[in-house]
Amino acid sequence: MIRKIGLFFLSLWLLFLLIIVITAKIPMCFTDDCEFIGLYQLTTSNIIPIFCLVALIIGLIAFLDFRFQMKGTPELSFKITELENIDYEHLTFLTTYIIPLVCFQFENFRYIITFIVILFVIGLIYIRTDLFYANPTLAILGFRIYKISGEFRNGEKRNGKILITKNTLSVDDRIKYFKLDERIYYATKIITND
Repeated sequence: MIRKIGLFFLSLWLLFLLIIVITAKIPMCFTDDCEFIGLYQLTTSNIIPIFCLVALIIGLIAFLDFRFQMKGTPELSFKITELENIDYEHLTFLTTYIIPLVCFQFENFRYIITFIVILFVIGLIYIRTDLFYANPTLAILGFRIYKISGEFRNGEKRNGKILITKNTLSVDDRIKYFKLDERIYYATKIITND
């Protein structure tokens, strides 16, 4: 569950970055008589950007954990028997959630509360419906999403599994994987020396 929450924060990196650009209030002065306004004043006038910076850090930690987990993956593997590229899921998430949320008026307190409630509800839906794989940040970082059917070593066949991978996959490829959820795996193609 914590890993899914982290991946949700990671999926909103672009949103948090854009909100920082839109809302950050950093005084600029280019004359000789400039003075620092003070840490308290700087902090209180930038609460939303600070919140977004914390969210970016949570997303970074989730990404580093995501990469670390794959490095420690045991050699569990299976062969792909059917394959469908579903990279469009990244774009769906981006256009449905991120772009509309950037348009909020962050100067109005009611809009800020509404934004937080909407973000919480989206996160809840995102985590409970296992849509954490539809992550535009992962797409920017070069990951792909596939829906596959596969055959495991013991002859067991599994259908409708979602793979997140940096590799370009095709039918008959053998992959090793780390299970993120019952139907969602992080996968790496096993390169064979034929």
